Amino acid sequence: MFPVLQAKLTRYEELERQLQDPAVLADTSRMLEIQREHGGLGKVALTVRQFNQLEADLATAREMFESAEDAETREYAQAECTELQAKFDAMRVELEDMVTAGDSLTRGSLIMEIRAGTGGDEAALFARDLFEMYTRFVEKKGWKFEVLEISTTELGGLKEAVLSITGEGAFHQLQFESGGHRVQRVPETETQGRVHTSAATVAVMPEATDIDVEIRDEDLQIDTMRAGGPGGQKVNKTESAVRITHMPTGIVVRIQDEKSQHKNKAKAMRVLRSRLMEQRQDTLNQERSAQRRTLVGSGERNERIRTYNFPQNRLTDHRINLTVHKLDQIITGDLDDVIQAMVSFDREERLRGNVAS
Repeated sequence: MFPVLQAKLTRYEELERQLQDPAVLADTSRMLEIQREHGGLGKVALTVRQFNQLEADLATAREMFESAEDAETREYAQAECTELQAKFDAMRVELEDMVTAGDSLTRGSLIMEIRAGTGGDEAALFARDLFEMYTRFVEKKGWKFEVLEISTTELGGLKEAVLSITGEGAFHQLQFESGGHRVQRVPETETQGRVHTSAATVAVMPEATDIDVEIRDEDLQIDTMRAGGPGGQKVNKTESAVRITHMPTGIVVRIQDEKSQHKNKAKAMRVLRSRLMEQRQDTLNQERSAQRRTLVGSGERNERIRTYNFPQNRLTDHRINLTVHKLDQIITGDLDDVIQAMVSFDREERLRGNVAS
């Protein structure tokens, strides 16, 4: 039962064996990669292992009941079967949820990119608000985030931010944040009280590992340069900024947040792997487009997914026709209701077969 999940348990047990291999323990980077994948599979694998044990226990109890020669033993075996069957049925529902969630449930780490869109300074200020909204949400969930790259404006807005978010269920919950976010409000820079409309984009990608995406050195063009601040101001005198171009796809990643060139290169490679995996997933989604009857999870950056209307304290998610009037709470990181609505909608669509796995 549940062959997809059984495969995850097999992979989990294989990783357990690798973590006992002296050669792996001597290679720190490889060990960390294996530990990360092992940890990501843990929740599903341990549940499947428990389900398998429960299935075996239920079979044993049934056998005891059928072979019992006296009433007392049959009564005991019957009670045991009833109790185990109830646990078995409940766990089967839990595993069905895991199947409908797909790989998103086993991926704890993600890369999130937030960029200012149309609207000038106000768009950059809104991008900053989104950045703060998500980081506060992450803190409330007990997850961790690391800023990989950030570019600000003179007014305190955000041109672009790239961050890594890690935690159990992080990607599963945040995967539907990709797309265009539109804001309607009176900007801080508006002197006549007029409501302006501007936008920012969010992209959420599972953080890929070497196992997920293999990158050949000969496919990379790596350039180094001096890091610059707002308005072209030099923030250091060494060539610490790194720009990596993946020549087969044309994807370019530039990181300058660290003073160390080595650290910037490592961060850039993390982002590049995730963008390559996202591109691969987008291609698969396009190939399955005839099967897809919902935009949930499509991750298109130019798709407008939400409107944040500050004068009316209203947030609207256009994908599921959800409207809530507590934007003041949402923008401070109280995102649970909005995110859970999307996760539940996606689950129902998958159960109906409206979303390709």
